[in-house]
Formats: sequence, structure tokens, C-alpha cells
Amino acid sequence: MKKFISLLIVVLLITSVLLTGCSEKPTDIQKVRLIEVTHSIFYTPQYVAIEMGLFEKQGLSIELTNGGGADKCMAAMVSGEADIAFMGPEASVYVYLQGRDDLAVNFAQLTQRDGSFIVGREKDDNFTIDKLKGHTILGGRKGGMPLMALEYVLKQNNLTPGVNIDVRTDVQFDMMAGAFASGEADYTTLFEPLASSFELEGNGYVVESVGRLAGYIPYTCYSALESYIEKNPEIIQGFSNALYEAMVWVDEHSAMEVAEVILPQFADTDVEFLAKIVQTYRDLEAWNPDLVLGEDGYDRLIDIMKLAGEIQEGAPYSEIQTPDFAIKAKENYKK
Repeated sequence: MKKFISLLIVVLLITSVLLTGCSEKPTDIQKVRLIEVTHSIFYTPQYVAIEMGLFEKQGLSIELTNGGGADKCMAAMVSGEADIAFMGPEASVYVYLQGRDDLAVNFAQLTQRDGSFIVGREKDDNFTIDKLKGHTILGGRKGGMPLMALEYVLKQNNLTPGVNIDVRTDVQFDMMAGAFASGEADYTTLFEPLASSFELEGNGYVVESVGRLAGYIPYTCYSALESYIEKNPEIIQGFSNALYEAMVWVDEHSAMEVAEVILPQFADTDVEFLAKIVQTYRDLEAWNPDLVLGEDGYDRLIDIMKLAGEIQEGAPYSEIQTPDFAIKAKENYKK
């Protein structure tokens, strides 16, 4: 797969003029149906690419939908309802292990930390993870990256789910906020802007970042079916080019400038509130600056999945990951 994609990229470079750096928008716009795992400020560079017209610059029109969980995103892509899915790369591992012929291949990694926060019912400026002992926390869907990252943190701190902490997995990812607000569990994990919104509304308090505790994890990636990539390498390359340009722009501008650009994606949010969260994710080094999911990062993902008891063996890196489009996006940007 990896060699085939590399060859396609070489052919494209020889036979076509790269769109990156062109001042005029292409006249032939191709629609891309993109489904995201959730709509969160955690994915700021993606929204910058949309709002600044960087996808259009690459000849792409993005139709964005919220899947409400990696399992739903993968189902949509496999069934042909989406072209590209933005979700945890663990989903591609599961598809490989199921023995599908048409694999889900990750081609760009946007985030490199868990983007969720532990939210409690009481304000606690001196929170430590051991305070979760004897309590109940909503952890998300079994087998999903949010739950596995949380359990990794707990186990690293001598907390064992089902023994000295109750980690609930019976509440769907997109229902966790409502369940916690209605009184279920002592703690939950939430992404932004939900976590900070809870504080403003008095429904809970952010006490810790799962990403800070867990460290580097290839957390959210863009994937497409192998068949789609083979048919549409120019779309995947253009998509990667736009993301990389957005990533550079985010890195070079202030949190307020970034917030002003992505505000239409969060229309009910105050721009200063938005800027604060953008800065929080920046301080966490949440975004993967080169979009490349390397083998070392992938191996760490597999280790976390094994620790969670979800798999015994992983999938070969070269079968479900390709760094070629991300690497080429960086090269294209510099031209």
C-alpha cells in the first residue's frame, strides 16, 4: 500500500502542477464528504483550513458532518456515506483485524495529545489523579481512544478500573455531557468547548487535562479507504496540503487571531472564550505540526490498545498508515 501511494504521488508531481502556492482558485471544485468524530476546538487547524478557504485553494469543497464517535465515523466511511473520516487511528486497527479487504488508511495526524479534560462536581485547585479513587467517572465508549487514554493514565497512577475506581462505559460519547449534567457519576471527561461551558453554567469544574497526564499519543487522524486513495490521490494530497498550510498559519498567529477565524464554526461562543481555549490547547502542544504519523507514535498507540485489553496484536504500520501525503504537503508548502 505504502509503495503504491508513493508511486502515485511521484506520478502526480510529474504530470500535474501542484495547487499549493497558486494565487487563483481552481475552477474544477471536487466535493469531499468529511465526517469528524466530534465538533471541538481541539480540531482548530481543520476549521482554519475551512474558514480561510485553504481547501478551496486546493480545488476541494468540504461537506462537514459530525459523526458523534469514531465507530460511527468508520461506519459512515465503510458504507460509502463519507469520503474521509477524522477519528482516532485505533479505528483503522480494528478494521484491519476484522479482515476487511478495503482497509482504512490513515494519511495525516492532526492531534498528538488527548484533548479531553476531567470535569468534577466541585472546584478543586489542588486536584491530583489519586482523588478519583473510590469514585465513578464517565469514560466513554469501550475501545475508543478517549477511554483508552484515560485508562492508561489511571493505570499509570495505580488506579484500576473495576477495583478502586468505577469507569463507566455505558454512556455514548456524544451523550456524556448530558448524562453528567443530569447527575450521573462523580466525574466525566469532556472536550472543549463543552468542558469550559460547564464551568460557566455551573454544571461542573475542569480539574485536570488527560492530555497533559498521558503525554504523546497519535490521537486523531484523517483516514480514507484504500480504494478511495488509489482512485483519488490528488484529492488526498490537496486535502493534506490545505491542512498543513492551516497548521503553519495557526502556529504563526495569536490565539485571538485564530479564534476570530474559527468563530463561525462556534457561532454561539464568545471570541475571547474561544481564544482562551485555543491557547489552552496550544499550551498542551495538542497539534501535530508536520501531520506525520510515524512508526514510533503508531507503536505507542498499539501499546496503549494492548494495555486496555482491546487487542493482542496490532496491524502492520505499512498496511494502515502512510506518511507520504503529509511529507509531500510540507515539501509543497515550501515551494
